[in-house]
Amino acid sequence: MRKTTLFKKYIQDEEILIMPGAHDALCAKIAQSVGHKAVTVGGYSSSASLLGQPDISLLTLTEMTDCYRRIADSIDIPLFADGDTGHGGLLNVRRTVKEIEKTGVAGMFIEDQVFPKRCGHMLGKQVIPSEEMEAKLRAAVDARQDDDFIIMARTDALAVEGLEYAIERGNLYREAGADIIFVEAPGTFEEMQAITTQVKAPTMANNIEGGRSPLLSAKELQDIGYSVVVFPVAATYAIAQIISELMKEIKETGSTQNFVQKMIPFEDFNRLIGLDILRDLEKSYL
Repeated sequence: MRKTTLFKKYIQDEEILIMPGAHDALCAKIAQSVGHKAVTVGGYSSSASLLGQPDISLLTLTEMTDCYRRIADSIDIPLFADGDTGHGGLLNVRRTVKEIEKTGVAGMFIEDQVFPKRCGHMLGKQVIPSEEMEAKLRAAVDARQDDDFIIMARTDALAVEGLEYAIERGNLYREAGADIIFVEAPGTFEEMQAITTQVKAPTMANNIEGGRSPLLSAKELQDIGYSVVVFPVAATYAIAQIISELMKEIKETGSTQNFVQKMIPFEDFNRLIGLDILRDLEKSYL
């Protein structure tokens, strides 16, 4: 089954789809190795890992597609990608969808923020008129080559216009052709429940540690009607923490001896990244 078709099935399943974030191929391979069905990669963690910069629209489409292609090539499970604001106007949106789809990802989203955008859990956001976003979505749907390639619409209108208008936008975006709706940064359980009840489409929840939304478990989110939950920055935050501790240890002691127990062993790491498989493949040609 194609990854796009499989991903679409996961979204439509009764059980909520859990997607951890993976900002590089190694994180994605680890997610796959422990049994996750799909992974996601977004601009926040990609900006941090590729540039060491915040999520303020610094990455170009080319940089993002290079990132997606490497990750998609490294795993056998679906990858869901961030299309930002579409990287421009309607014709830019068409090209964005075509270029991202060619990387081998199973789906993507575009959002209705004004460019340059901000992380959805930051203050000071602005949104474009809903009519403009609807046109972008029609262009995106028209540009995809595979009908099972998922296009999600994200709205940041809740922080700007309030819950009622965010829900209204969600339904308008569904009518414009979006397969799934993401109302970003609800602040309470009640707002989350209203979103899943009133948006007439599959919906996605965004678990950001330290963000504006309540951190609910996948089971709790499924119970109130969400179809998908992502943990887009958890791996990035965990890596930043553990690497900070490691660098401090090396600076203070000049050794990693006391840190070895926190590391994956040499042979286990080689197995994780598939060294034995590649060596066997190499031998088969001799």
